[in-house]
Amino acid sequence: MNFKQNEKINQVTDKTLVIGMDIAKQTHYACMVDERGLLLKKSFPVHQSRQGFEFFYKRILEGMKEFDKTDVLIGIEPTGHYWLNLAYFLDERGIPLVMCNPLHVKRSKELDDNLQTKNDAKDALVIARLVKDGRYSYPRLLKEIEAELRVGATLRDNLVEELARIKNKLIRWTDRYFPEFSQVFPSFGKMALAALECTPFPSDVAPQEPAELLELYRGVEGLKSPQKPKINKLIEQARISIGVTEGQTMARIEITTLVQRYHKINTELHDLQEKLTELIQATKEYDYLKTVPGLGDTTIIDLLSEIGSFAHYDHPRQLIKLAG
Repeated sequence: MNFKQNEKINQVTDKTLVIGMDIAKQTHYACMVDERGLLLKKSFPVHQSRQGFEFFYKRILEGMKEFDKTDVLIGIEPTGHYWLNLAYFLDERGIPLVMCNPLHVKRSKELDDNLQTKNDAKDALVIARLVKDGRYSYPRLLKEIEAELRVGATLRDNLVEELARIKNKLIRWTDRYFPEFSQVFPSFGKMALAALECTPFPSDVAPQEPAELLELYRGVEGLKSPQKPKINKLIEQARISIGVTEGQTMARIEITTLVQRYHKINTELHDLQEKLTELIQATKEYDYLKTVPGLGDTTIIDLLSEIGSFAHYDHPRQLIKLAG
């Protein structure tokens, strides 16, 4: 740990211009200090726009020339996702960017003035001095396949969560209007969804004959052969149902909408999974990970979307530390 800290401190020499930045949604604030933490340039605003970034880049070059510096190191306190645009902009121009822990910034600011007030200009100076002392970490900017995997895995997680919410809503409606439904269909398979789409209420099922429902469900896309025993049981339960009978018109609309959304998200998940699988199969790590018993494509996608390539790590303990 001390060795790493010394490495970071040694990065800042008398030829290094240290810049601290407080990140915000629209307007960031940056200030410049030397290797001792002495203020060279007071905090100035940097707007979250192409024009603002170009202005900031110009100020960096001017500052290096004015104070006779050959290197630059920019430190930020990460705020949400707003720092990413600037980070990629600086990365394209070969300017190193590091991150300071927000808790360290808060504690260091209190050491200076012991006030609870927050000020963007003041925070920029605190961040710059933390960078000068080597109290920072290196962010890993995702690129190419790693970036695609991260975005895709996040999207898949969101779709899975949305699917779970739809299931819960469908359960709520069946518990209210057709509580016996779960005795026939304990999970939402193709036939259960077909029944909800065509006959969501006991009053839709009870008068029907098994052959009529069989024909009705066959017309649902994706369901080729409905199970007759299930249909018989559904009719039996519908005829003794204790479901609520009021408000069914609007409930029918919502149930139909939920079933359609369920199908749509399921299709999107399937397509997304195929694309993510293609991405991981193009990585070097895939062949190694597939040899581990119990690791399927979904787990490998989750793993690589979080840690990226193994080439980023020198020792297995780094992965353990990343996991917490």
